[in-house]
Amino acid sequence: MSAPRIEVVSSPEEVAAAACELVLQCERAAIARSGQFRIALAGGSTPRRLYELLAQRSDASFASWQVFFGDERWVPADHADSNYRMARLALFDRAAMRAAQIHPVDTAAGSPAKAAALYSMTLRRALAPEPGQMPVLDLVLLGMGADGHTASLFPGSSALAAGPHEIAVATWVAAQHAWRVTLTRAAINAARAVVFTITGAEKAAALAHVLAPDITEVLPAAAIRPRGELVFLVDEAAAARLRTTP
Repeated sequence: MSAPRIEVVSSPEEVAAAACELVLQCERAAIARSGQFRIALAGGSTPRRLYELLAQRSDASFASWQVFFGDERWVPADHADSNYRMARLALFDRAAMRAAQIHPVDTAAGSPAKAAALYSMTLRRALAPEPGQMPVLDLVLLGMGADGHTASLFPGSSALAAGPHEIAVATWVAAQHAWRVTLTRAAINAARAVVFTITGAEKAAALAHVLAPDITEVLPAAAIRPRGELVFLVDEAAAARLRTTP
């Protein structure tokens, strides 16, 4: 595990542009290594612009992508809050990606717990890890909330207690009165690279806490320490308190 790399740029647009370049760097390395690029996308509003920029890139090898999701809200696939729907509109449709390349959480599976079990099976089948090992994604994209949550790993969430061999779990988000399905921190930490994109002044305090060397209360985002590269791409507003962090 290496120390996180922190890159500060001036605006959310520059965060998206920098993330786009980093995704394509990871893509090229993964395709050279295995012929495929296995990526887990982040949901929410922050990464939408990144996906739009990726869809415009003629140098992206989209035919070699296999796409997964870091988490999903327990809503139908065509719901306005669906992470899958956002990614489909911003990236999949524009890049003409085939359905067989895209692996969404099945929110019609009957229950969040069943969907999580099915998604764990999907990742094992698609990534074919060695017996007893975690599936290894080439890249996991993540955001972070003002409370320090990432994916659907919220402070106090039962998902944080997932075992070292659990891949995806269902979790109840009390603050939003909603179920979600999320990759576990063990699954995320098995990735070759993890990239956070974080924007906005409301996240400055949490980011300073996550990156502090002497953490006393571990926020969920601070528990993401992958075996590979860890990068934080942040705008100046989100980085405002980093200069005062020892």
